[in-house]
Amino acid sequence: RAAGAVAKLIIKEGKSATLKLPSGEVRSISKSCSTTVGQVGNVRVNQKSLGRVGSKCWLGKHPVVKGVVMSPIDHPHGGGEGRAPI
Repeated sequence: RAAGAVAKLIIKEGKSATLKLPSGEVRSISKSCSTTVGQVGNVRVNQKSLGRVGSKCWLGKHPVVKGVVMSPIDHPHGGGEGRAPI
């Protein structure tokens, strides 16, 4: 039940139910699975501005550094003189 998750119930038959996902995929699941009626709330959870770097670090979200700017010890694309293409 991720934030904003939604699916449409198409049919219930026997011990299974058929769902249609937003991608268009049709998936069959067990009828004993628990669900949430409607769309799960907090859709904009990833759009919230955390304000500063420290707040992101507390959540475990660290900066991502490209391999090109690393040293050759740290990444196969690293090193070289200037900015050479990969």
